[in-house]
This record gives sequence, C-alpha cells and structure tokens, in this order.
Amino acid sequence: MVALHYARIGLTLTHYDARGHLIVARRIADSITPGWQQIGAVWLPLPHVLNALPVQIDAFYRTGASAVAISVASFAVACACIAWLVAGLTESRLPAVAATLVFALNPNVLYLQATPMTEPLLLALILLSVALLMRWIASGERHGPTTRARTASAQAGWAMALACLTRYEAWPVVVSALGITLLVRGPRAGWSTAVTELLRLAAYPGAAIAAFLVFSRIVGGAWFADDFFVPENPAQGQPFAVIAQIIWGLVTLSATSLVVVAALGALTLVGRTLQQGMVALLPLTLMATAAVPFVAFLDGHPYRIRYMVVLVAVEAVCAGAALALLPRRARALGALALTALALVELRPLDAASPMVAEAKWDQPNIIARDQTVTRCLVRDYDRTSIMASMGSLGHYMQDLSRAGFSLRDFLHEGNGDIWLNALNDPRPYVGWMLIEEKAEGGDMLARRARENPQFLAAFSRVCEGAGLALFRRHTAGTARSDALAP
Repeated sequence: MVALHYARIGLTLTHYDARGHLIVARRIADSITPGWQQIGAVWLPLPHVLNALPVQIDAFYRTGASAVAISVASFAVACACIAWLVAGLTESRLPAVAATLVFALNPNVLYLQATPMTEPLLLALILLSVALLMRWIASGERHGPTTRARTASAQAGWAMALACLTRYEAWPVVVSALGITLLVRGPRAGWSTAVTELLRLAAYPGAAIAAFLVFSRIVGGAWFADDFFVPENPAQGQPFAVIAQIIWGLVTLSATSLVVVAALGALTLVGRTLQQGMVALLPLTLMATAAVPFVAFLDGHPYRIRYMVVLVAVEAVCAGAALALLPRRARALGALALTALALVELRPLDAASPMVAEAKWDQPNIIARDQTVTRCLVRDYDRTSIMASMGSLGHYMQDLSRAGFSLRDFLHEGNGDIWLNALNDPRPYVGWMLIEEKAEGGDMLARRARENPQFLAAFSRVCEGAGLALFRRHTAGTARSDALAP
C-alpha cells in the first residue's frame, strides 16, 4: 500500500540513484555491448542481477515495479528479523512487536522500501545474517556439531555472502559479527574448534568479496573503485565532525527520544555480556554499518542522509532490547509505552521526511531537462548513437526511456574500448553528445572538453537545460564556434 501511495504521487523514481539502479540492471542485455561485463559498476552486483531479467520488460524498467517488489519483500524480511532478534533478547513477544514498529513506522524506511533503492535488501540480509548467527550459536550449544548446527552455519554463511554482494555497509558488519562469534565460541567449544568453525563460516562472505574484487579488476581495471565522487564535505579530514554528522543524521531520520531509548538498549546489551557472554553483543555489530559513511565523509564524500537510514534498524533492535531492563511482568507495559512513543514521534507517510526531501533534489532538473533537452532530442534524433557518461547521466538515460529511447542508443563507460576510442575522437562513433556541465564541476566529458579544445570541434551545441547540454555532430563546413560555448 505504501509503495502504491508513492507511485500515485510520482515519487517512486524521483531519487536519481533509483533510476541508476534500473539502468545498471537493464544494460546487461540492452546495450551496444551486452554481456556479463555490464554488471560491473561502483555498486555491488546482487540487486542488479536479481532485477536483470524483469527490467528487460519495458513496463518494469520505466516504472521500477519489479525492483520495488524486491524492496517491499526485503522490508518484510527485515521486520521479521527485528521481531525475531528482540523476542530472543527479551524473551517476550510484545517488545518484539514494539521494536518492529519503531522500524516499520519510520517514514524514511517506508519511502525507501517503495523505491528501487538497494538499502531495503541490505537491511534484510544483514538482519537475517545476525539472526541466523545467533541461532547457529544456540543450536551448536544445545546439540553440538550436528547436521542441524552445520545447516544453520551454512544458512548464516549464505546470508552474509549475499549481504556482502548488496552494499558495502555489510562488509564491516560481517567482519565484526565473525569476530564476536569467535569470542563466543572460543571459550565454549575450544579455540581450535572455534577457529575451524569460523573459517568454514567466513568462507562464504570471503569468497563473495574476493569474487567481486576480481570481477571489478577484470571489468574496470581496478580492484576497488574509489574515485567516483568530487570531495565537497565540510567535515573532510575531521573525524569528530564526521561522527557528529552521522549522529545528526540518525536523530533527524528518527527522533531524539527514540535514539535515547536505543542508546539505553545498547548499554543493556553491553551489560548483559556479564551474564550471557559476548553473544549479547552480536546485535550491536549492526552498528558497524556506520563505518562506511564515516570513511566516505572523512574522505570528502558529499553528505547524504540516506547513508544513515540503515542505522534505523539498529535503533529498533536496541530500543526493543532496552525493555529487558524492566521486570518480566512490566515488559508488556514497556512495550506499549515504546509503541506509543513511536506513534507520536514518527509520521509514516510524512511528505517532508528527510529521505523524501533528499530524493526530490533532482526533481526541478527533471522538469527543466524534459522541457528543453528531451524535447530537442526527440524532435531531431536520427538514430545515431548518443555519447553520455553513465556515471553522471544514468538517471537521465532512464528518463529518456519514456520518450522511446533504449540503452542501445547510448555509448557509455560500460562499452569498453568503443568508449575509450570515442574519448579520443568521438566523431566516427556518435552523432550526439549529452554533457553534464555543472553538477560537481561537470562530468568526465565536460572535463575532456575543457582539457582538449578539439574534443567538440565536430559538434554543435543544440540546446541546454538544468546544466545539461546537448551536442550534435555537424556536417563539413558547418560553423562550430557554438560547440565550444560555455
């Protein structure tokens, strides 16, 4: 119902990354050079592989419906895992329900699960990974190294591997969860056995990460892409300022009162290590998702409040765990109080929520581009290839699908040697060029044009709008001074 609500008001694909994820999935088959190499990108591959076949259907590609279905299913799994974790921590169902509502009523989470974004799938898989790890530990302690325990171990391993192929935030979660698992199993099963178990378990996510790095090296020429943004964060190089940004983001996405309750819950879990051992810390490994925005912002990555949405799941689990402080008979009352607090503080369909506001950043540009560049391109397009950087204009390529364009009409970075040759001399390869000239100082084609005055010598500027310029290859003898216009 929430997904239908956002679709009705036209916000499903408002976020530029929502359209970008559809582009990456679609280009696996719809491309000048189709094939498995098209999976390669800065983003991790699992969400795009899952959606690769559905988005070849134009209706799913243009609306994002198939990717939204994955997000909605992931949201349901995430809610179930939060309830599972909190029920185990508090030994009560009502706290589990209250904690789930802290997560499920959050307007930012609800908006993301109504879009093709990858955060919902990440949340589902990391929550499932931690829940399965806790089940495996409990199963091993009750039954020893039985088939049931080995099955539980394999399930946890697969969940971690899939999480590590979804978003980078899963990597520090998996590392910290495996470290806690070793500390739990070492004293109980013996360190030799614990190390063997850990290596067997770590093989799943380890193989997934290694496979991605090799794939990245083959496709992109680098083991790990780290040059895909222009540093512009005022907290760059200031760790305490970055921490303040992350905390501010979580509070803004939720509410101060809920964050305070969650902090109490985190302290509760730390305190329970005296009674239950290190296993009580496993849910807190979800906080490691903050490591990725911390490193990114420290390196100057532009601030995106979206990167803190995954912490809402940690907040929910910890808020539920805080109810374990209460006597068993009072936990039902505490659960009702937490539910009431969530209902008062959170407005589930808040159109002004931070995540919706961030998604709308590109909305004025969509309108401006459609009224100028799209109209101009549709009017004069002659079916020759259009050169454009997918890194900066992937979302606009998806916009153009509504005007009848396919990805095979574009020459982009995923086309390998053809793209590289066109960067040296585009005239033999393309009849058109789309160049982002303003955002983040301009894209790679804008930089190439500034560095090499001859790059656009064979092209004329046709029109522009919202910082996007359209160029067309001209015939011999046509004036070309307009191609170099600022």
